[in-house]
Amino acid sequence: MARAFKKVLVTGGAGFIGSAVVRYLVTHLNRSVVNVDKLTYAGNLSSLASVEKEPNYAFEQLDVKDRLGIISVLERHQPDAIMHLAAESHVDRSIDGPGDFIQTNIVGTYNMLESARIYWSKLPISKKDNFCFHHISTDEVFGSLGQTGSFTESTAYDPRSPYSASKASSDHLVRAWHETYGLPVVLSNCSNNYGPYHFPEKLIPLIIIKALKKERLPVYGKGENIRDWLYVDDHANALCKILFEGRTGESYNVGGNAEVSNLDVVLHICSLLDETSPRSDKLNYKEQIDFVSDRPGHDYRYAINSTKIRNELNWRPTETFETGLRKTVKWYLANSSWWKPILSGEYRGERLGSVNQK
Repeated sequence: MARAFKKVLVTGGAGFIGSAVVRYLVTHLNRSVVNVDKLTYAGNLSSLASVEKEPNYAFEQLDVKDRLGIISVLERHQPDAIMHLAAESHVDRSIDGPGDFIQTNIVGTYNMLESARIYWSKLPISKKDNFCFHHISTDEVFGSLGQTGSFTESTAYDPRSPYSASKASSDHLVRAWHETYGLPVVLSNCSNNYGPYHFPEKLIPLIIIKALKKERLPVYGKGENIRDWLYVDDHANALCKILFEGRTGESYNVGGNAEVSNLDVVLHICSLLDETSPRSDKLNYKEQIDFVSDRPGHDYRYAINSTKIRNELNWRPTETFETGLRKTVKWYLANSSWWKPILSGEYRGERLGSVNQK
């Protein structure tokens, strides 16, 4: 039976996935949303321009590590549920500076859980019984796969990077708060997301933008590492399905059923750009590909088994990798006004996470 949440607090709602969730809740589900975001380098309020003036949208600039601030926001806005997406999320950055990932992803989640527990414990019975804390995580907590197999909800955790270790830690904290304190929770672990409004340090937007700027297109190692790709709007729909219909205490894996090697991702992008925005010198974009030294501890393959969410919640991705990537390339071509200001600021497309690499 679906839960009747009317107001949802979303942490990290100015980020890539978070903004997609906020837009989906406000526009498609007509729910009230309180967006809590610190506005780090990856937070961008322009990603929410389509909903920022809606009466059912509110924004609070706040760090999830600020427990008193979070408690105050909860008491003032009185949400029926929390979707916790705020996190440091880039593996390469976690290699260069793991401290931020420990603080935000572990300490921040602890603070959110304690704030939620305090708030939830004071709710009247009618609201207390219908409250939910949804923790959004990643498939990277499961480690690396070989040529076969896929991650299920019962796969043992085996994180390999500071980022994935911090997310694994936060997953365990959420389960502990459910088992120890009875806090109603659901969890989800997703595969690699892509789509509009993606911060350009991640592979797909990075390659699109570097290609358009006629720069070299870095591919780690031989480009053989494989990821399961999930269009961000499909993920937003899945997350709302999990929040409103998922079973309390359960976890759900969300994947796009679209395994593609990193090299093939780059080649797909080059082909689409050749078609939609050909170079003035008539060369193909793939001529810009540059194979560089691999990321330390680079997991070989991720693949999600989404059987549980498909069977229990009747969720399916609507985009294939081909249709989703075409939409994504088209969006970046049409929205340089969104990404160009980012490149003029702190991040300029340089390589991160190359510790001990020459």
